[in-house]
Amino acid sequence: QVQVVESGGGLVQPGGSLRLSCAASGSIFSINAMGWYRRVPGKQRELVATVTRGGSTSYAESLKGRFTISRDNGLNTVYLQMSTLKPEDTAVYYCNARAWDRSDYWGQGTQVIVSS
Repeated sequence: QVQVVESGGGLVQPGGSLRLSCAASGSIFSINAMGWYRRVPGKQRELVATVTRGGSTSYAESLKGRFTISRDNGLNTVYLQMSTLKPEDTAVYYCNARAWDRSDYWGQGTQVIVSS
């Protein structure tokens, strides 16, 4: 019903910035909110940030100030602007779309590697 595809991952040096994108398709009207999650090597998946259709945002406490989530109304796309990246930010980042009926739809993930 809803498909999401992430892009923008890659290799970046510590202290650098990177912006991830997530494009949603299908029954877009069913989406209530979208968000970013990540899986750091050796750890379980964790919440990064979420944004509603109206633009309300929520962040993992540890990431506030460095990461910013936003949405593109026209393109049904959500972004994650990451700054002052650290090696511990290395992870596979996943996009999530949550529908009004509480169903969750996940992308396949995009790899972010923070290394010199």
